[in-house]
Amino acid sequence: MQQSPAKIVYLTAGAGGMFCGSCMHDNALAAAMKRAGWDIELVATYTPIRTDETDVSVDHVLFGGVNVFLQQKVPLLRYLPAVLDRFLDNPKLLRRVTAKALNADPKTLGGLAVSMLRGTVGNQRKEVFQMVKWLKLAQPDVLIFTNALIGGCIPELKRQLKVPVIVTLQGDDVFLDSLLPKYKQRCVELIKSHAEFVDAFVLHSEFYRDYMANYFSISPDKFHVTPLGLDVDQFYPSLEVRDETGRAEFNIGFLARLSPEKGLHHLVDGFIELKRRPDTAHVKLKIAGWQSPQWQSYQQQQWEKLAAAGLENDYENLGALERGEKLNFLRSLDVFSVPTEFLEPKGLYALEAMAAGAPVIAPAHGAFVEMLESTGGGILTLPGSQKSWADAAERLVGDVNLRERLSQRGQQSVHLDRNAAAMATAMGRVVQTVCEENGATFA
Repeated sequence: MQQSPAKIVYLTAGAGGMFCGSCMHDNALAAAMKRAGWDIELVATYTPIRTDETDVSVDHVLFGGVNVFLQQKVPLLRYLPAVLDRFLDNPKLLRRVTAKALNADPKTLGGLAVSMLRGTVGNQRKEVFQMVKWLKLAQPDVLIFTNALIGGCIPELKRQLKVPVIVTLQGDDVFLDSLLPKYKQRCVELIKSHAEFVDAFVLHSEFYRDYMANYFSISPDKFHVTPLGLDVDQFYPSLEVRDETGRAEFNIGFLARLSPEKGLHHLVDGFIELKRRPDTAHVKLKIAGWQSPQWQSYQQQQWEKLAAAGLENDYENLGALERGEKLNFLRSLDVFSVPTEFLEPKGLYALEAMAAGAPVIAPAHGAFVEMLESTGGGILTLPGSQKSWADAAERLVGDVNLRERLSQRGQQSVHLDRNAAAMATAMGRVVQTVCEENGATFA
């Protein structure tokens, strides 16, 4: 019998200079599992991760983004000597190169996505074998992948390491749906073929389990639903009762990347509708999040709509926020809303808002339905309807008692049931289950 704890290598995916919800989730989960006694290493792929909490990842990058891209575009570079590969994969170099994030338009990445998923027969085959070599030295008992999109190496890893493999699904469909149809179809076929080498898939809602099982035509028996959670310690000051007296402004906040799928346009349209109604002169909109050059024209359209409605003095564009700035931002809000266009698989930002005491307005689709029904921390609206959104916001503007009830329910639920320790415990159960199914026992 093997002794506890199992050694876990958790492969996350960096997103250049951008704060990424998935890598922030992975970092929080790895840190919580460490505190719970698990032997776990968080290892970045593509680029080093950027998180607004203490980064617990090791100073090493597998599948370095520069190498991956160059090997796709320039065949000769697939045969570079190892010393040059190591130079291009240096975390310091990758941080400098991607300091302003990668302009990763999915429409241009279809061929690269297919090649990566082809593993040992793709253009990045050398990277696969280097990963295998590195992981052999690390000697993991379990591998966790942050998503299926980096899983082209799974069959080879399973063959050589013979350890259980767990794959979390955190929005793989959003990327795949953005590809040209021929690339999407091939990627889905490859991920489905890799599923036989995966011991368990982990998701954070019943909705997403059913959706992804159907999306990839994989048996639901392989899927485990664990709670999405966050490190709530720094949110404790927000547990104090809010003083509503003497406040001159009512703040509605948005915190996500400023892109169409996150629904900034729905928020702007709803806010314009709300401001046409009586008793809303004091209502302000505060917008924060990563602003990719890829979506500059889209963002400009939103500012122009607000200006055309005479609201240029009723909103703030705060840009990307560091940890302390984010906490202060969330505590300043009376309402939080990211009315996504796509079916949100997680909604970490909504949990953060509730932890800070801000009621949430969210579209009644994706993971939001289960999240708000289980926490009681917000109001669901008709997706894509500016009137439905404005109706919900108007209720909250005019009813302080309703805001307080939603605030207290949401905070209590997140702090008690959606904290990082609960998330780590649930993932630990999945790890134990797959280990036992593979004949290994960890007490």
